[in-house]
Amino acid sequence: MATTQASEAATEKGLPLGMDVSMVDEYASQSKLLQEFVKIPTIGNAWIFNSKTENTSRAIVSVGQTDLLANKKRSFLLNSHISKNSSNSVDFQWSPFPIEMSGVSAVIPSPSGRKLLLIRNSEDDSPTKLEVWGPCQLENEIHIAQSVHGSLYVDEWFEGISWNQEETLVAYVAEEPPQPKPEFNDSGYKKAGSSEKDCKSWKGKGDWEETWGETYSKKRIPALFVVNISSGEVRAVKGIPRTLSVGQVIWAPSSSHSLVFVAWSSDNGYQKTPRKLGIKYCFNRPCALYAVPDPFMEEADKPSLNVSKGETAPTTKLTSELSSAFFPRFSPDGKYLVFISAKSAIDSGTHNATNSMHKIDWPADGKLEGLSVADVVPIVMCPQDGCFPGLYCSGILRNPWLTDGQTMILSSIWGSKEVILSVNVVSREVSRVSPQDSDYSWNVLALDKDNILAVSSSLITVPQIYYGSEVCQTGKPNQWEWQEIATPFPSPSDKISAILADHKFSILKIPISNSSNKLADGAKLPFEAIFVSWKDSATRPTIVVLHGGPHTVYPSSYSKSLAFLYSQGYNLLVVNYRGSLGFGEEALQSLPGNIGSQDVNDVLTALDFVIKKGLIDASKVAVVGGSHGGFLTTHLIGQAPGTFVAAAARNPVCNLSLMVGTTDIPEWCFVEIYGKEGKNCFSEYPSFDDLCQFHQKSPISHISKVSTPTLFLLGAQDLRVPVSNGLQYARTLKEMGVETKIIVFPEDMHGLDKPQSDFESFLNIGVWFKKHMSK
Repeated sequence: MATTQASEAATEKGLPLGMDVSMVDEYASQSKLLQEFVKIPTIGNAWIFNSKTENTSRAIVSVGQTDLLANKKRSFLLNSHISKNSSNSVDFQWSPFPIEMSGVSAVIPSPSGRKLLLIRNSEDDSPTKLEVWGPCQLENEIHIAQSVHGSLYVDEWFEGISWNQEETLVAYVAEEPPQPKPEFNDSGYKKAGSSEKDCKSWKGKGDWEETWGETYSKKRIPALFVVNISSGEVRAVKGIPRTLSVGQVIWAPSSSHSLVFVAWSSDNGYQKTPRKLGIKYCFNRPCALYAVPDPFMEEADKPSLNVSKGETAPTTKLTSELSSAFFPRFSPDGKYLVFISAKSAIDSGTHNATNSMHKIDWPADGKLEGLSVADVVPIVMCPQDGCFPGLYCSGILRNPWLTDGQTMILSSIWGSKEVILSVNVVSREVSRVSPQDSDYSWNVLALDKDNILAVSSSLITVPQIYYGSEVCQTGKPNQWEWQEIATPFPSPSDKISAILADHKFSILKIPISNSSNKLADGAKLPFEAIFVSWKDSATRPTIVVLHGGPHTVYPSSYSKSLAFLYSQGYNLLVVNYRGSLGFGEEALQSLPGNIGSQDVNDVLTALDFVIKKGLIDASKVAVVGGSHGGFLTTHLIGQAPGTFVAAAARNPVCNLSLMVGTTDIPEWCFVEIYGKEGKNCFSEYPSFDDLCQFHQKSPISHISKVSTPTLFLLGAQDLRVPVSNGLQYARTLKEMGVETKIIVFPEDMHGLDKPQSDFESFLNIGVWFKKHMSK
């Protein structure tokens, strides 16, 4: 009733629908502050190119900035000249102005840096454009009609735009051209081959084809193509079955004239379910590495690959021994093909888990029969205190190699931090390269021979670029020294700088509260929570922040959204409950089969920990989370009534029995409820007992106890947790008389990451918490 009365009062005063009259000034003030956070640029990719002079090189850094009015993210390129001197110091001389990449979907420099490929994907039926730039000029503009292929895949999953070493060809992944549709006119079905032109005809729909789910609702068949950048000729790579979706293509050493790529089968459901399950953020989809000849290869070279003239080129599966293989990279000398595997995720059914690294000795003669896979980095089950917890890799640089040709540099998760690792693929030695004593998060941007360009940040520090160099010490292990690099990026405003300076953060070790003999050793180890606080934290209200997944992690890196929340005068308790990445495989696998209980208990244990330490005021605590974090948020307000004075949930999982029939990841419901055995009982038609179990483990089973005012932020186009899930729960709260606010973003998906949606989402969270925690 209170919400309805406030809304009616606001409407009478000419305010927007749903606006609380008492919070109008707060809404305006927070909106202005949030815009200051939004203006802070983000650092994206980087590339470094060596020059003829030994101690100089060139760098290109991509910078992102949000354009709220246009509701898009703008991208800029910033160039720098790098000079190194004998004292190991380095100087970056930046260009005075960045270059905006307007309308550009992807920027791909050639290996030498002498050419630049720009991808301009069309948003309608117009051709896709590939622009090849050389020094000071556009060398070629290639228009590719929809009849050849659709848009190029440029995101981090299927994307594999790759130059050959000669810089004459580019291989890439694009949407297969549309299949013919039935055509009808006033006489009925128009038979194929008819030459009549009839304006009174229309295209039918034909058979429905599965897509790859959330964020890929228009992506059906990723296919492989190669373009000659001089002639503009595009050739589809033949011989790949249409049941394989292609991604992450790279060129093999030039002597073999091959392309290596990752492929996922269209029939990737458990129990041989013939469907495409959602693939975004889902590392548990079986995939393998394949090789296929270059379609531009001269006829004279074909016999070496056993391809007779006129025959379709063969596709060779390289990793038959493994259920998962992705992110392939060749060593500089072409001797090794190194890749990551998520076999643990596939074996267990969890959407993410601890990775392993493997390699294949690449044959110099190009004969690909009988290749064997060797282990490089194994799965870590139970890490020793302070030791390497395992590999958690969401991407690898296009060129990740130091000059020894054996050592890779990559980013990974280590507890609640992102770190930079070196991996020697011959000795199998793994070392932490980023500072050992830092709670900041570090990510590699690019390599400059044996030096590293990296970005570092924390929850209270905006991203900053660093340059790392290895320092040799006699009789001691080599150490890395890091020099902070001055950049022309605008500094945050004085107000934002003051807010950041007023805070501190620490990573807390939280002992588990219910150690059982049934738990594996790794699951008995403490989990972590990041505590962001003011100097007088004990008198301040606190927001508990929960990540989704559940097998992801909230790292200590800078987050605009979280910085905006604590800027309102709150402490933050960011909980990385057991099941999160970065703590070893046993801890992660302890959660499936126990969601809604173990994870809920971990959050309450972390909250109790800071209360008993006297760090926060227990009477002023709110909670926010999205996806599985929303699952925990709605569980907590039901299982721990009276603990939280306000809650906010972004696309929350509220009712698994409703979600299982509508989501793009129905198997997730089975695996997280039943554990590993969920793979064996997964079905598109859950039994009555399954549905009862799903309901019992869902937040909606505790809804009768909820009294916490709750804000719901929902994406109408969400395929992962369809909007009906949050609406059902929110409508029930309204029916019960619990203060509830619902905002639906008609054009947004699961992440609510369109700039305007993200802005309005966190603005409303900030105002909602201010309203209920200032009482």
